[in-house]
Amino acid sequence: MSKTILVAPLNWGLGHATRCVPIIQELQKNGFTPIIASDGVALALLKKEFPDLVALELPSYNIQYAKKGDNFKWKLIKNSPRTIKAILSENKLLNQWVKEYDLSGVISDNRLGLFTKKVPSVFITHQLTVMSGTTTWLTSKFHNYIIKKYKECWVPDAEGPPNLSGKLGHLENSSLNIKYLGVLSRLNYKKLKKQFDVMVLLSGPEPQRTMLEEKLLLEFNDYPKKVVFIKGKVEAEQKMEQIGSISVYNYMQSSQLEKTINESEMVLSRSGYTTVMDLAKLKKKAFFIPTPGQFEQEYLAIQLAEDGLVPTATQDNFTIKDLETVDLFSGLPEIDSEVNWEDLFSLFKGERKL
Repeated sequence: MSKTILVAPLNWGLGHATRCVPIIQELQKNGFTPIIASDGVALALLKKEFPDLVALELPSYNIQYAKKGDNFKWKLIKNSPRTIKAILSENKLLNQWVKEYDLSGVISDNRLGLFTKKVPSVFITHQLTVMSGTTTWLTSKFHNYIIKKYKECWVPDAEGPPNLSGKLGHLENSSLNIKYLGVLSRLNYKKLKKQFDVMVLLSGPEPQRTMLEEKLLLEFNDYPKKVVFIKGKVEAEQKMEQIGSISVYNYMQSSQLEKTINESEMVLSRSGYTTVMDLAKLKKKAFFIPTPGQFEQEYLAIQLAEDGLVPTATQDNFTIKDLETVDLFSGLPEIDSEVNWEDLFSLFKGERKL
């Protein structure tokens, strides 16, 4: 009989959910039956991608950004009692689901409570180091404490140089059981005729997603070239409107998004790690605007700019003229992304010693 695996991404923007898409597809190819679980837009996206799979709802972590980046850390601390309650609740649910759905394993993308001793559980993260300013040592120590509760930690990046996550996904010394997956993306490169000069690709929790959307629609108002604008709002139905030379969509599913990115000359987006992986896989020139106050995105954007790969600007300072600098940068590096899925999934068949 087919073994059932729970795949559960964190609902923080769309990145955790989208990078679980190829994992779910590979589970199906290797004879497993995936069950998806999350909340909010992450669950909505996976239900659209996999309408035939069982979909379960997990408690929300209630992650929200502050309107000012400087208040981001305080906002997370303020929300922490509700987040901790959700983590405890999802752990209790998981132990119920193991029996109810006869689970053979769990793959958690950054959901902190989905570990159990009953079946092998895997934690996916690119943040072995959790950037939080002066408290980075503390947040990293706590994150690693949680990761140790899982059988394995899968990091979506190359183990050695060149890589995309830098010190986020690489530790000098670690007792964690880490396996590197290479670049993980649901999208594939295709050489297509250019249809758009710029693609704007948004995602992330509110209110910062809306704040950037409003700013960029104003910036591109008189832009003479062709622009496709993806808001990153997963809703019941796809909507499209034409505003001058801008084609505006609320969201796109994987196949359409893949095609549209391949048809675009460059991509303007947040510097979320999943987006970085997608654009590297698609050999795409980019410009990054990190989410204000999110240290991980700020680190990635600055590091990639200092390496001469992708230019960046803060949300407050960005202007449309900044896009003229894109051609001065070399673009994201091509990184080997061959994954031995059969070996990885053997954990759930009891074939691999831990």
